[in-house]
Amino acid sequence: MSHELPFVSVIMPVRNEADFIARSLGAILAQDYPPERVEIIIADGMSTDDTRAEIARLIAAHPDRAITLIDNPHQIVPTGMNLAQRLAKGEIIVRVDGHCEIAPDYISQCVAHLQRGEADGVGGPIETVGQSPESQAIALAMSSKFGVGGSAFRTVKGKALYADTVAFPAYRRDVIERVGAYDEDLVRNQDDEYNYRLRKLGFRLLLTPKIRSRYYSRSSLRKLWRQYYQYGFYKVRVLQKHPRQMSLRQFVPPLFVAALTLGGVSALFEPVVRSLWLLLVAVYLAANLGVSFALAARHGWQYLRYLPFAFATLHLSYGLGFWHGLLHFGLQARRTEQDQAAHDASHTAN
Repeated sequence: MSHELPFVSVIMPVRNEADFIARSLGAILAQDYPPERVEIIIADGMSTDDTRAEIARLIAAHPDRAITLIDNPHQIVPTGMNLAQRLAKGEIIVRVDGHCEIAPDYISQCVAHLQRGEADGVGGPIETVGQSPESQAIALAMSSKFGVGGSAFRTVKGKALYADTVAFPAYRRDVIERVGAYDEDLVRNQDDEYNYRLRKLGFRLLLTPKIRSRYYSRSSLRKLWRQYYQYGFYKVRVLQKHPRQMSLRQFVPPLFVAALTLGGVSALFEPVVRSLWLLLVAVYLAANLGVSFALAARHGWQYLRYLPFAFATLHLSYGLGFWHGLLHFGLQARRTEQDQAAHDASHTAN
């Protein structure tokens, strides 16, 4: 009986997703889970394109479905998630982004795994795709270990495992109530930070190939640069809060950028450093081109003109963003300490 199934709240934090919202919301409306047991809450970050018009059209086309559109004035994912979670009635809460399509049995699979007690949060590997040769090359780079390291939900296919984080997760409500709100300081990496807190409380995250979704990559290298620069920048904030959350792979891009920059400057004056710097550049170019050729041979030679640049964009933007974050959040922490010291001194004097 459908009324015996848990009620599910699907939360969509979106902004300016006019090109994708019909597919992402349409995929939720097409789920095989009983529709009367699902509500959809869309937290729109004050979109300036036709996102809201598309949502209104879909709401009008499905008057029997529980779809709520709310404003997210701060325009970022964590504030949207927090606003929507406070309204959500579900026993299970699922996050779905505006840039993805979930499989028809996505909710059913999530509910089944959670009801069997296999984990406290679940998700699956994402199939990253593009809509042009450039964006498909970006998708291939984002699905490669050379591009994103050991990010399990991007690179692991065909096997289930307990993971550090998952994309588009489903959680039991009692887990969310224990973990608390999303960190609204984090424009990016809010899932990593949230799932670290979840695991720290002893909860488990399951990544299983039975939970399937498709994610549309950024359409250009410029947009990819901005995305991964922000990932690097806000990873520093996560590092400040949870140093143990970091893994070695997350330090590789900033160390590579530092070696390129400092080594390049030193190479102007020191022949030995010049030789080492040229070796570093040569090894990186060889690895980049080798992986790019291998992917192009497997998926299509039309992607070869973009792949080396996609890999370089992933690595350099993340690394530079990380160093910017260290400077920004380091100075911010220093100012906070100085303000607190001045405040304490004032109270002592009084």
